[in-house]
Amino acid sequence: MSRPLGLTPVDKLEFLILVDNFVEWLSALPPGFTQELSQHILSKGVPIDTLTGLPVVDLDNYCCETTIGDQTHTVLFDSGPEPHSIERNIKSMKVDLTPLDGIVLSHWHRDHSGGITKVLEMREEQIIRQSAQRIENVTVDLHPSRPIRRGISRPPEYTPICTDPPDPTFTETQDRHGQVELNDQPHEMIHSLGNKMGIGISGEIERVTEFEVGLPGALTWMKDENGEEGWFNDHLIKDERYAVVDVKGHGLVVFSACSHAGICNVIHSLLPLNRPIHAIVGGLHLAPIQSQPAKQTVEFLSERIIPLPNYVLPLHCTGLEARAMLRDRLGDRVVPCGTGISVVWSGTDEDDEILDEEGGFKIVSRVA
Repeated sequence: MSRPLGLTPVDKLEFLILVDNFVEWLSALPPGFTQELSQHILSKGVPIDTLTGLPVVDLDNYCCETTIGDQTHTVLFDSGPEPHSIERNIKSMKVDLTPLDGIVLSHWHRDHSGGITKVLEMREEQIIRQSAQRIENVTVDLHPSRPIRRGISRPPEYTPICTDPPDPTFTETQDRHGQVELNDQPHEMIHSLGNKMGIGISGEIERVTEFEVGLPGALTWMKDENGEEGWFNDHLIKDERYAVVDVKGHGLVVFSACSHAGICNVIHSLLPLNRPIHAIVGGLHLAPIQSQPAKQTVEFLSERIIPLPNYVLPLHCTGLEARAMLRDRLGDRVVPCGTGISVVWSGTDEDDEILDEEGGFKIVSRVA
């Protein structure tokens, strides 16, 4: 982060994993976590089987990638790869978009930006359906360096093999009542009425570890200094940002979408906040373990942070082998999570006084 991030503590954080390429229905979860299955069968509108009188597991309306919200402000963090998944999941989970205060895009990769315009469209439809009030613009927080295209190359020659679809344009976003705000600096999200939301967004993440090398093979189609367009190696993905919330009595909850910058670099950048880490949520991009620093990252998360994070919720691009390594080293601190799981953490000023006495976290030298 290029300058310190000030952050307003919140009394309550509630988030719903709205789109992820991992589904978890059956594993035991800690207090505060709720699986998708129970949310459906306990909802008011659940269909009832006429023969048995029991709630129907309505598979036609179940989800198959993330929403952050607290008690008074609601923010969507990323939007999945394309419009269909998030549309289906919003309908399935009966998510009310009318109070949406903002959308944050972690980085310009289509598997994170693909649903933005669909969410804005659905918000418009919900507002029109529920009332005749005027549709106000909603903040869409974006890094200014939107690429023309992003693609993938194959090592060792790094020959381009495919391209992502284009990300939504600023104009497409604005046409759906999205108020585009471009920001590459650390900042706290501000509501349209001027009050702070308690949701911090990082700027460019400083790279301080030696083992986190970005995304080898990543390409960006851009113009060079002479104005000519073409593919350029872009393994650092410098436009990537994370979100962080400070929950009273618990500490920092960090949402890292892909961790192309490296989750250990993310954690280093949180040191100035002087608060313990309560939870790490998101993709850690430790697959494949042959080219990503899974062993070093697991060692860092399990041995070098004091006190340890209370929870690690590995999602998206973490990889099966890395999930197993994390679970083996951190035990029940690693929570099996996926689409449809909701989490609620809350605290008070009194809880926070106790936490303040304990101080923030520290990073210790490598264990021999």
